[in-house]
Amino acid sequence: MAHIQLKNISKTFGNHTALTGLDLEIADGEFFVLLGETGAGKTTTLRLVAGLEQPSEGQVFIDGVDVAAWGAAERDVALVLQQYSLYPRYTVRQNLEFPLKPKSRRLPDAEIKDRVDRAARTLRIEHLLERKTDRLSGGEMQRVSIGRAIVRKPRVFLMDEPLSALDAKLREALRTELKNLQMQLGATFLFVTHDQIEAMSMGDKVGVLNHGHIVQTGTPHEIYNNPRDTYVASFVGSPPMNLVDGKLLNGRAVMAEPNFELPFAGGATTFGGLKTDAATDGRPLVFGIRPEDVYLESGAPVEARVHDVENHGVEKVLTLRVGDTTLRATVPARTDVAIEQSVRFAWNADKVVLFDKGSGVSLRHAV
Repeated sequence: MAHIQLKNISKTFGNHTALTGLDLEIADGEFFVLLGETGAGKTTTLRLVAGLEQPSEGQVFIDGVDVAAWGAAERDVALVLQQYSLYPRYTVRQNLEFPLKPKSRRLPDAEIKDRVDRAARTLRIEHLLERKTDRLSGGEMQRVSIGRAIVRKPRVFLMDEPLSALDAKLREALRTELKNLQMQLGATFLFVTHDQIEAMSMGDKVGVLNHGHIVQTGTPHEIYNNPRDTYVASFVGSPPMNLVDGKLLNGRAVMAEPNFELPFAGGATTFGGLKTDAATDGRPLVFGIRPEDVYLESGAPVEARVHDVENHGVEKVLTLRVGDTTLRATVPARTDVAIEQSVRFAWNADKVVLFDKGSGVSLRHAV
């Protein structure tokens, strides 16, 4: 296990800046997920920790030691990639044995066998040990790839979108297996993904990366329920948080386009030491509300048209249209609605998040 810290990291490739002023801390034994869109700098961060890249500025620490001069082997990290990186002419057993047989520090045969058998049991691939890897399915190959990392007993596991090439059902199964594996090993995991479901279901902590900057770090619950800004609010969540421009006037949320009102419960809540009514009355804001906190109700304050209906089995996701404004609402599957039907809706006033219109930062984080 290892404690990892990145301090003020910047990384440039020619004229392209991949990371700028990045600070990141991963606790010993933590499953940390780095979440971001393609090009956000996730893989670059992973390669810096691995020692495959050197930062243009800043420092990388493992257990409090600056590892700038250490190569990848000295850092004792294990990489699991989206591409399986297996030897196709070898059996599964031979692939698992390979990292344990370097000429410089080959392990005894008995220990090699013990480690391979233990990894195979953990990953449920014992029945595949004598099979060539070119005869495996994608999920089986990924299990073997993870097994090659496990047998080494590294200080840190670095995983670069290892599940993205798999089908949805297999991704779901391996998400659970990887999390259980991390708990069994008590190891430090840095898992990189663009898939928010992976991030929210697996991570002890999640770091949201945007254009080379860490925007927010926290538990999945914190990231989801208390997003730092409108980027995190719109990126995390499926469907994402509704964001509507408006103002607070006399304790009511007044939307800009079109002009409609909804109740707001934050009048006694303090942001930065000021009551919301005193600090925000008349100020341009963005109101954020999760789709599950928007509900249909006869006699609710706002009338809308049903623009779209997505049936997800246990629930429906409705797109509601009020003038040119659209909002998403997650409702029970039994809700009987049709496109272009007139409905009335409200929101859970206790769940509304206020963002500054200019900066996009949540007023809870603005201090």
